[in-house]
Amino acid sequence: MATSRRAAVLGSPIAHSLSPVLHRTAYRELGLDGWSYDRFEVDEAGLPGFFDTLGSEWAGLSLTMPLKRAVIPLLDGISETAASVDAVNTVVFTEDGRRTGDNTDIPGMVAALREHGIDKVEAAAILGAGATASSALAALARVCPGEIAVYVRSEARAAEMRRWAERLDVTVRIADWADAEQALRTPLVISTTPTGVTDALARSVPERPAALFDVLYDPWPTVLAARWSAYGGAVVSGLDLLVHQAVLQVEQMTGLAPAPLDAMRKAGERALADR
Repeated sequence: MATSRRAAVLGSPIAHSLSPVLHRTAYRELGLDGWSYDRFEVDEAGLPGFFDTLGSEWAGLSLTMPLKRAVIPLLDGISETAASVDAVNTVVFTEDGRRTGDNTDIPGMVAALREHGIDKVEAAAILGAGATASSALAALARVCPGEIAVYVRSEARAAEMRRWAERLDVTVRIADWADAEQALRTPLVISTTPTGVTDALARSVPERPAALFDVLYDPWPTVLAARWSAYGGAVVSGLDLLVHQAVLQVEQMTGLAPAPLDAMRKAGERALADR
């Protein structure tokens, strides 16, 4: 293995990404003193040109939306997981010069759930239908054999989620956002909405909630997660997801496993506390 390699996270905007903190911590723990991990503001139009500048010293890239789909034509191949949602968040540069794409968000979600003792649920609900919702649906395909209710705010989003459900071969019921409080009574709720969108739902949290997976991590806790936790429900955070997907990225890019999960999580918690 080369003693000096580069990796980075790309996106637009990307100012608040925790990826550098997590990856650099992993490199230190793994003794990869010559490895570096940076961040670059890159939009869809600039992505091909950025790829043209990358040399043999590069080990991999982490990608945020909208680059997760824009990158696919630039790659030599993608994994089945990435293909299932048409989204690549991880690019690995192999020794033979190939550029391959994967999606660690989906197994990262599954790993975060399992870490909290959630291996299987009979039914689930997704709040929102944006970019993260398709990954949530793919993750639920691995842990939920029953119905998945998706609460949306537009027919366009509803149609998109129906397409993903058919592609992923999962049973989905589309529901109106006006009825989103009903989602809170399912065995597992995954919130994929931006900051503040679910705040009003907090007052409807049942007295004995089951499990909530809120993909946000800053600010944390969200209003919904705080109420959920106060009522004794299990809460999986966006930081849990971020750490688990980063662990998989580090292992793929470095070829070393296991990546230092605990050290990466503590570094992420410190970084958030310092903001």
